[in-house]
Amino acid sequence: MPKALIIIAQEGYQDKEYQGTRDGLEDAGNIIIIASKEVGSCSGSLGGSQEATVALKDVQVSDYDRIAFIGGPGAGALASNADALKIANDAYRANMPLGAICIAPTILAKAQVLDGKRATVWNGDGKQSEVLETYGAEYTGEAVTIDGNIVTGNGPGAAEEFGKTLAELKI
Repeated sequence: MPKALIIIAQEGYQDKEYQGTRDGLEDAGNIIIIASKEVGSCSGSLGGSQEATVALKDVQVSDYDRIAFIGGPGAGALASNADALKIANDAYRANMPLGAICIAPTILAKAQVLDGKRATVWNGDGKQSEVLETYGAEYTGEAVTIDGNIVTGNGPGAAEEFGKTLAELKI
């Protein structure tokens, strides 16, 4: 069974994006492992709760078949988290299916893995697309964008399509 790592913020992950992504990955037969800054309880921005069983600092990318970063108000802090950036970089270098939804594509941008790639992002205030473009990405404005082994989604409404698309990428 393939293993998918879903990375969420300790506080303020987007519940609908998490669930839609998880559903898409599980429907395709993936075992789900949750990571966050620390092991333990994570609180969603809509009141949900999940348990992270792996701390970002302990993630070995080679243990997984695909990795997804979930958005939400807490995800912004991960864009400056060295462990999160290393995970994105390691997954990219391993040519592993890698995804990010909502504001989480800014994590991929700051990890330097979107340079020359097409990508989308939640762009409520116009700032997130600027981050992508600053780091060399072409902002598409689409609900879900695929470029090679990277999938990006723009928010909760795209979560199920994002999860299914990430699950369908070949390992």
